[in-house]
Amino acid sequence: MTGTEDRPELADVGRLARKLVGRAVRVARTEDQALRRVLLEHLGPDAARLPTVASSYPLYEHVNLQVGVDAWLAADPGRTHEVVGITGVGQLRYSDATIGDFIQAGLNSLYGSAGVGAPLTTALPCGPGGQTRACISNGIYLVREGDDRLAIMFLPTSSSGSAEVNLQIVGTAQDKVDHVLSEIRRLGSERSVFRGQVISFGPEMFGLTGNTTPLNFLTRPDVRRDQIVLPDALLAEIERQVVGIATHSGRLLASGQHLKRGILLHGAPGTGKTHTVSYLLSMLPDVTVIVISGRALGRITEACSVARTLQPAIVVVEDVDLIAEERTARDGEHPLLFQLLNEMEGLNSAADVTFLLTTNRADLLEPALAERPGRVDLAAELPLPDAAARRALIRLYQGNLELDGVDLDAVIARTEGVTAPFLKELLRKAALLAAEADGAGKGPGDGAGDGAGATGAIRVTGEHLTTALDQLLASRSQLTRVLLGGQAAAG
Repeated sequence: MTGTEDRPELADVGRLARKLVGRAVRVARTEDQALRRVLLEHLGPDAARLPTVASSYPLYEHVNLQVGVDAWLAADPGRTHEVVGITGVGQLRYSDATIGDFIQAGLNSLYGSAGVGAPLTTALPCGPGGQTRACISNGIYLVREGDDRLAIMFLPTSSSGSAEVNLQIVGTAQDKVDHVLSEIRRLGSERSVFRGQVISFGPEMFGLTGNTTPLNFLTRPDVRRDQIVLPDALLAEIERQVVGIATHSGRLLASGQHLKRGILLHGAPGTGKTHTVSYLLSMLPDVTVIVISGRALGRITEACSVARTLQPAIVVVEDVDLIAEERTARDGEHPLLFQLLNEMEGLNSAADVTFLLTTNRADLLEPALAERPGRVDLAAELPLPDAAARRALIRLYQGNLELDGVDLDAVIARTEGVTAPFLKELLRKAALLAAEADGAGKGPGDGAGDGAGATGAIRVTGEHLTTALDQLLASRSQLTRVLLGGQAAAG
């Protein structure tokens, strides 16, 4: 009966099936633990006992940490690396996982199924105009430097309800991993994408463009000196305190003088506080600017921290009176205004940080400023434009308009007490009346509304300007006058 001995029986089929299933399970488990295997192969069998350092940072610093890691990796041509992504672990984002968790993970642990895949990257803002930089989110750098082996992991975490980014480093020696972390932080600070930029922790201001992330990059204003209409002596004093100290900072420090300063611009709405701040930012193109306003007024501490790190810096707090009575989220804390004043006091004398504060209600700030003297070095009141200033503003806002037969003296006399926005709207309204008059009687397709088909400047007569002024000063326009800063104008 040749061959009958080799014929499989039913019991043999069962055993073979069990072996195949067992082998498949072992292969699956090995694949499930691919990340653990990769880490052990890279760091060695004693990886679980290697020294580790970890540090958490505000989530907005993620992009600068990426800059620091990239710079450190590129600093030594003998330093090579690869990046592996972490897969197969649900809810990894914002977890408290460590590299050690993946190394020591058992088959039944939370991280036992971690595998290796493509690293997850996030496009984070790094400059105005929508500039972004690809940053590793869930990934581990496997670094080789001669005989040394390092693993560096980026992982977003959540601490006390606030999002952070955690940077962990595992290496063969404690002094080595400490030095690497220090170098990454140093390089990230030196090459910070925030340095020399205008960034905002709150809504857009100054008419600048940003994005909708909690930290926005804004386009630096471009305002010329001839676009500022203020008394010469007042503007010179403001310039000296902001630009002058920045220009002569080295000599001032060498002479034992401090650099930190606080400037409060106050006055009625429409007197040019924001416009003046924009001009000062234009004068200091290389200075880092941190803007906090609106909903972000509670993030004063973070803004001041960024300013200290990236000095020379300017912290702009718009409408600072809004925080005069507003308290922090924690019971028993002082109003946010006191917190701001404490931050200003906490800077050392050599800190090249300027605080530019604006308000329409200086009276609300006086008690706090009197209680904490020395925080504000200059309180500059921006006045309503006098006759000479109103004339200069009309010339500034005239643009390419042709003023024909206009009695400017009469206009100046009738606009006593108005602000710059009122005069700007006055000229636009007069220009619109003139354009409508040019297109009167024309039908669709005949150039209606196009200045009689003309392509040149609009010609505004004295009648157009007088009619526009009458309309703005009319009783039915009372709210408009208030909104434009013309409530004190004569009829």
